[in-house]
Amino acid sequence: MGMDQAALEAALHEAEQRLQAAVRSGDVQALDQLLDDRVVYTGPDGSSMTKEEDLAAHRSRTLAVEVFDQQDLDVIVVGSTGITRVLAGVEGTAGGQPFTARLRYTRTWVHVDGTWRVLAAHAGAAPDPG
Repeated sequence: MGMDQAALEAALHEAEQRLQAAVRSGDVQALDQLLDDRVVYTGPDGSSMTKEEDLAAHRSRTLAVEVFDQQDLDVIVVGSTGITRVLAGVEGTAGGQPFTARLRYTRTWVHVDGTWRVLAAHAGAAPDPG
């Protein structure tokens, strides 16, 4: 018996919140569960990162996100595919340099073995609200 649309959307909403919490706390174990092994993340500068590179950055604290302030979230589910679009204020350090950014994330999720996992993610700079 498959989950209905509303249940899938609620589960995806919850998975997105768990992902944000894992990023904020540098919880590599939680990130490992939430990211598909094939995931590719594309950053605002166009650079891309594999799951292993992403986990290594958090594990070593090369990337440390202190603030991930969700300002807007859209969730779309089509079959076993989901999209989350997040607008967030992000602060932390990357490679020893502090950063502050307002980013829009688009994450593509797949529902496999009863759980949502990120298959692709892209972050782009979002203009400050006029």
